[in-house]
Amino acid sequence: MRARIVGMPLCDYFSAADDQAAVAVLRTPGGPGPAALDVVFLKNIDPVVAITRLEAIMTNCSYEEATGRPRSGQLLSDPEDDGAFVVSLTDTLMAALASAAQDDLVRFAEPWSRTDELRQLGIDVEGAVGVLESLAGLARRARASRQRLYCWWAL
Repeated sequence: MRARIVGMPLCDYFSAADDQAAVAVLRTPGGPGPAALDVVFLKNIDPVVAITRLEAIMTNCSYEEATGRPRSGQLLSDPEDDGAFVVSLTDTLMAALASAAQDDLVRFAEPWSRTDELRQLGIDVEGAVGVLESLAGLARRARASRQRLYCWWAL
């Protein structure tokens, strides 16, 4: 999924072997795509709030519980760096995405599309299904190759 809108943060979700390999993407101008990693290009779907809300929906827990999980929106790169940064996604979310059937993705898209974060972006249920299908595919490929999920965020 490629959606680049000028002026909005780039939130490119990608897989990498480990945290060190994920942070190494910062040395490649343009992020994980030019670094030849498996990537889903999204706009403004932030890895801390919007993705954590998705995890809460998919795993039937509270937002607070999802934020307390290991790796939830954890900043892996140096906070003093200008420009882009890399954050981790939880293994719980990756497992939920990787194991979700198409019917599950459609079912999860409806409440996720009603969150403030997605409504403000104008993402409806159909758009949320598309995002979930892309993320689920990324998670399945990551699981098959024993990798983890990350987000590269840049303006």
